[in-house]
Amino acid sequence: MCGPDNRGRAKGAAKAAASGVATLLRMDYVSAIVPPLVMAIFFLGAIRTMIKHQGGANMAKEDAAVDAAFARAEAARQASADEDR
Repeated sequence: MCGPDNRGRAKGAAKAAASGVATLLRMDYVSAIVPPLVMAIFFLGAIRTMIKHQGGANMAKEDAAVDAAFARAEAARQASADEDR
């Protein structure tokens, strides 16, 4: 049973198994790196969009909306402080 033919098959099977393990290890690396790469690409796209759309024609409207929100928050804070006294 342990003739030269069987030993050759055993070596071939071990080589194939090692090759399969190496392929699985490479796939583990790929599957581990894909989610961070996708998040990085989307993050860079979001940053690029924010930078690209800074200023422009709507800048005054956006600034006015932020100023109004701050004014409402300040008025609410002062009103609650007056009620507490």
